[in-house]
Amino acid sequence: MILAGDVGGTKTHLGIFKPENDKVISLIEKKYASQQYDSLESLINEFLAHVNADIDAACFGIAGPIGTDQEGKRYCQMTNIKQWPLITETNLSKLIKDKPVSFLNDMEAIAYGISQLGEQDLEILNQGKLLEGNRAVIAAGTGLGKVKLLWKDNEHYPSASEGGHANFAPSYDKLQGKLLAYLQEKIQGNVGIEQILSGNGLINIYQFLKAEKYSQESVELRERIKQAYDVAQVISESAKEDALCKKALDLFVSIYGSVAGDLALDDKTVGGIYIGGGIAPKILEKMRDGSFMRCFTAKEAKLPEFSQFNADIPVKIIMNDKIGLLGSAWYAAKSL
Repeated sequence: MILAGDVGGTKTHLGIFKPENDKVISLIEKKYASQQYDSLESLINEFLAHVNADIDAACFGIAGPIGTDQEGKRYCQMTNIKQWPLITETNLSKLIKDKPVSFLNDMEAIAYGISQLGEQDLEILNQGKLLEGNRAVIAAGTGLGKVKLLWKDNEHYPSASEGGHANFAPSYDKLQGKLLAYLQEKIQGNVGIEQILSGNGLINIYQFLKAEKYSQESVELRERIKQAYDVAQVISESAKEDALCKKALDLFVSIYGSVAGDLALDDKTVGGIYIGGGIAPKILEKMRDGSFMRCFTAKEAKLPEFSQFNADIPVKIIMNDKIGLLGSAWYAAKSL
């Protein structure tokens, strides 16, 4: 049996799985509010207290930087949960009778989870030409993550990155140039892509357009934003009837497409680009309207062959929000 986890700053999803051929089958799953616990160990202990299973191995995909100690053991200090102590493979192994435990960056876990998806878990934005080769995942949600899947010996090998913090480069678009200047002034420094392609990024775009007086903010929308727990969700949900929100979402998706297209060129992802994270499934109608793919393929004007290169790449949105959990379970299963 496999113990798997998708550990985030807001919620943690745990499950027990059994390997079956090249898949993992879910037996028990439960979600927890991460901030309500003083450590990952206490959370796992509560889960295991209600589970009757002999665990052979465990793996946790964690939203944080993964380090390796002098003995080759991995660890993570979660930046978004200050009260949690250092998470170590050694300490978690003690909870399951010293059976092997593995850690993955959360984007690595998503990459491993792709093999566990079916057609029903994917929304196709671009059919492209299905070829064997590198893949990549880009995921906008609370932050922005990227991971490449290198194709070698007929298998994909995920390689995590911190590419979400690369500098934002506007396309041939005066509005994007103004957005960059606005954020440079606000931040007083370089502007990472995550400052635009994330929940907070959508808010930044909205505030920029409001400052530019692109359209008047309605009194009703102002009140909704004041009272909202998730301001980005209010903006995206209001895009159908509000001009300011519509333009904010248009700009967000255009930049998303352009950055995903850059990733396709960076890693020569003839095997496909996968769009992960929590935002894309919530704005599916907008993702489908063609603006994402137009910007995905709008590359160097003097070299149109690279626009065609991107047009041939399959692009798919991951609709299954359990992909990180599935990826962690599959990684543990591979070690048995």
